Amino acid sequence: MPRHATAHEATGRQPDRPGDHRERGDVPGWVMITLMSAVLVAALLALAGPALEGLFNQAMDKVGQ
Repeated sequence: MPRHATAHEATGRQPDRPGDHRERGDVPGWVMITLMSAVLVAALLALAGPALEGLFNQAMDKVGQ
């Protein structure tokens, strides 16, 4: 019966163990994307907020008539 290599045997790396913290010193990609998205939304809201509020109020006035 053929034996399949485990991931750490195939890559030559040992599996991570609890308490084995290898500090890479970089920010994970998902954190950077989330932060950049939040900053982009805040900037767009600051720039377009009054115009969007005006459009919303105008639409609500038309519905209320």
